[in-house]
Amino acid sequence: QVQLVESGGGLVQPGGSLRLSCTVSGTFLSVNDMGWYRQAPGYERELVATISAGMSTDFADSVRDRFRISRDYGKNVVYLQMNRLIPEDTAVYFCKAGVATTQGMNHMTFTDYWGQGTQVTVSS
Repeated sequence: QVQLVESGGGLVQPGGSLRLSCTVSGTFLSVNDMGWYRQAPGYERELVATISAGMSTDFADSVRDRFRISRDYGKNVVYLQMNRLIPEDTAVYFCKAGVATTQGMNHMTFTDYWGQGTQVTVSS
C-alpha cells in the first residue's frame, strides 16, 4: 500500500551537482522523519542526511558542507541536493521514511519504509 520512489540519479562529473527526489505514495495517514542513505560496493549502508517532522536536519560529516536535505509536506516528497560531488559519493542512494498507515489510541504508529534506490555515479 505504501511505496517510496526515488528519482534523479545518474552520471555526473566531479564538481557537479545532482538533485534526488523521493515521493511517498499509496494509502497512509502521515509521514514522520525522512532521510537518505547510501551504499557503495564493498561497504555497508550509511546515513547521508535526515530531516525530522520538526525540520531538524542531520548530515554525515563527509557531506555536511556539500549536501542539503529538504521536504515538501504537502506532496510528501523529500529532496537531496548534492553539490561539489566527488568520486567517493558514488553509491546507490536509498530513501527512507517513517509512515503511519493506521490511527491508534491518541497517537499514530510510524513504520519505516524504504525505496528501491537510485544509482549516483561521479566520474570524469
